[in-house]
Amino acid sequence: MVWDRDMTIALDQPDVDALSEVISELGEWQHDRSPVQLHPGDIGWYWQFGGDATAAAVRTWRRKGRLLAVGFLDEPDLIRMGISPEADHDQELAAQLVSDFIRSERGVLPAGPVHVEARSGAALAHLLDGDGWEPDEPWTPLRRGFESPVEDCSLRIEVITPGREGDLTAVHRSSFGSEQFTDERWRNLISGPAYDNARGIVGYDDRDNAVATATVWSAGEGRPGLIEPLGVHAEYRGHGYGRAISLAAAAALQEMGASSAVVATPSANSGAVATYVSAGFTPGPESRDRRWGGA
Repeated sequence: MVWDRDMTIALDQPDVDALSEVISELGEWQHDRSPVQLHPGDIGWYWQFGGDATAAAVRTWRRKGRLLAVGFLDEPDLIRMGISPEADHDQELAAQLVSDFIRSERGVLPAGPVHVEARSGAALAHLLDGDGWEPDEPWTPLRRGFESPVEDCSLRIEVITPGREGDLTAVHRSSFGSEQFTDERWRNLISGPAYDNARGIVGYDDRDNAVATATVWSAGEGRPGLIEPLGVHAEYRGHGYGRAISLAAAAALQEMGASSAVVATPSANSGAVATYVSAGFTPGPESRDRRWGGA
């Protein structure tokens, strides 16, 4: 589906076959000097719902065929944005994005209250600070650089492969209360193009209990890698396994050639922030989503 091919900036909903190119280019936009923005891993994690559903949740904006921005509908009324570094100060793009966000007929967000996560793009941020937009949920981005090797995590770590996904999905369900995350969903997830540069890991204690899990996503060598998600089994909390699996996730990304490990967590989840800090992550300036159209 394509809108306004005759306009300077074209809004598009790519099909499944086009997502590999979108994910690859989105990876090239990841830099340690820029904020934690939409990452290939965010789209990769959504692939658990299948390729068609993932394509339906993605929007792109191009000028003369060049990709400038990627939007991901993490929820029907919430779009998470990635902006090309080249378009950071592109005022025309910013104006087009904001217009598309608030006009439901454009097919981006529905009518009524809508939410935008846009941590990159100076021109877009300026407009989202304007009339009609209100601050929404605060998030804390965290980053761990790899100037030195990541210390040992004290857990036995396994990289999960097909046929052995039961421990990973069980820990995830317990950690997040997400009964819908089945083995089948994990197999869907790993079939997506973003998982070509990802790993699902599980940590085991000294009694061989699966106690924690994380999935890590590379954006390519020398670029920040994302942790999404990370959790500890509900029965094994309070033993330091959150810090341990955070270290294991960082070590996996370092081994994969990432320049750093990044994650963003709701600021209200002070326990998660403290866990990452204990594993050597440094919190960055808090960012807020933006809301249009009331509470």
